[in-house]
Amino acid sequence: MTVFLRAMPPLRRLAGLALLGLLPAPLWAAELAVRAPSELEESIRAASLSQAAVNEDRTDPQDLVAAAQSDYRRVLAALYEQGYFGAEVHVLVDGREAANLSPLRPPARVDRIEIVATAGPGFLFSRAEVTPLPPGTPPVEGFAPGQPAGTAIMTEAVSEGVEAWRNTGHAKAEATSQDIVADHARRTVAARFGIAPGPRLTFGRARIAAESADSKVRPERILAIAGIPEGKVYSPEAIETAERRLRRTGAFRAANVTEDEAIGPGNTLGTEIAVEDAKPRRFGVGAEVSTIEGLRLTGFWLHRNAFGGAERLRFDAEIAGIGGSTGGIDYSLAVQLTRPAFRHPDAQLTFRAALEREDEPTYLSDNFEIAVGVERILNDNLTLTSEVGLRVARTDDVFGVRDFRHILISGGAIWDNRDNSTDPRKGAYAEVEVQPFVGFSGSSSGIRTTADIRGYRAIGERLVIAGRVQLGSVVGPSIAQTPPDFLFFSGGGGTVRGQGYQSLGVGTGPTRTGGRSFAGFSAEIRADVTEKIGAVAFFDYGYVSASSSFEGGGDHAGAGIGVRYKTGIGPIRADLAVPVTGNSRSVSLYVGIGQAF
Repeated sequence: MTVFLRAMPPLRRLAGLALLGLLPAPLWAAELAVRAPSELEESIRAASLSQAAVNEDRTDPQDLVAAAQSDYRRVLAALYEQGYFGAEVHVLVDGREAANLSPLRPPARVDRIEIVATAGPGFLFSRAEVTPLPPGTPPVEGFAPGQPAGTAIMTEAVSEGVEAWRNTGHAKAEATSQDIVADHARRTVAARFGIAPGPRLTFGRARIAAESADSKVRPERILAIAGIPEGKVYSPEAIETAERRLRRTGAFRAANVTEDEAIGPGNTLGTEIAVEDAKPRRFGVGAEVSTIEGLRLTGFWLHRNAFGGAERLRFDAEIAGIGGSTGGIDYSLAVQLTRPAFRHPDAQLTFRAALEREDEPTYLSDNFEIAVGVERILNDNLTLTSEVGLRVARTDDVFGVRDFRHILISGGAIWDNRDNSTDPRKGAYAEVEVQPFVGFSGSSSGIRTTADIRGYRAIGERLVIAGRVQLGSVVGPSIAQTPPDFLFFSGGGGTVRGQGYQSLGVGTGPTRTGGRSFAGFSAEIRADVTEKIGAVAFFDYGYVSASSSFEGGGDHAGAGIGVRYKTGIGPIRADLAVPVTGNSRSVSLYVGIGQAF
């Protein structure tokens, strides 16, 4: 585009200059061309400052010339990384070699920058050695004689060697020497790197950083939660674990553990813990709606540091069944206090109490429960739980008004290696619980077991296959001697979508009750339509039996389609489902946050 300025009165001249100021910058922006082997173009562009300048629509000639002159070294380094040690690089600015331009007297404008790279032949390792290494340390794949030589693989080999020493307790291991010789005639590289392991260290005293002295969590509790193993052999993993424990409490917005620079007496290594408190209070609300089950409203209030030891105090309230056709309205109120680092940094003690009314299609139950439990995290994926509690309930069902008194003793395990808890694409989740219940004051005893197993697998970039199996069984008392909310039903959003809520049990009509065993299966195909919108097709199956051994029961199924809208807190879910078995042709709608499972 060409703009002509002619002599004009001052006001007209100013208007013309103002018009020039409104011209969009991209009209003057430079372009970048790369002439190099196609397999190297991507890495050259990634290394190029000129490419970054063009991407940002920068037009200042001085900036562009400076970026072009920097590209000689950067592009050569990118080629060296891939083993091209005989490469030749030219950077042209409007046809002139960038190295010959003065950055103090740049051209009036820059239209085109061209990077011309002649890679030459690739070099191979004639020698590839990092020494010494801890016994049994495997060599880095690709760092060996006869393999393509490049600075990237050399850097990786040295880094892995240092890390191998650190993982065996040598916290101050470092690379101390290097000898790299490129033989251009033979097109080979001889590379040798030396590492000084330093002494094997044990963890010394852990202390709180001065800038963290104002934390509302007491210093002794911070140290207990971090759990730095003083006196044990140094391990980088222990440092990472300590940081993860601190963040897991929710009491801290940031938590960092830093190793001391200097080695302490007796080859010990001290650590410093720095934390930044999170806002102590938090509240939240939620809603879920179904055309059959009605509206469910939930809310909670949380204090992350109730008594100065990172204790979590949480109150939960729920109202369900509003406007539904599944009985009356359910209410629940619960309080839970969790103390981290109970006798072990990876264990927590929990006290809880809950008051609940369940107005279900086949029974009405008022329950009160108090319990104390311990949760032990064994690793990133596996958690064990145990709990002892007292439960008092009054129920009204087909068997009349009854009172139940039980001591509950439960133990369970949770395995979770999903990549995302609200919208998983791969991994598995499994939760198993065994709960003996001991009756007194005329109540019967028995054992209730449940299992919930889910798996996810991505197929390509846009498709996910998800499956779920649910199992449950009550052994011991008869149906009439078992609290009705200990029994199993099927139907509704948590089991079989498209079938009525708790529509499958034992018996029919006014004599219907829950069963002593249950099996459920769900399968979903989830597809990403766009970055934000997904579609789902699903099938659910449920089975309920009066027997504890799953014999002689009944079943039903449902299927449907759904849509997902992805948000920062998880996908918003809307599912339409119809019965697959039975005579009903009704359509059910389920709306909530997060995938169905």
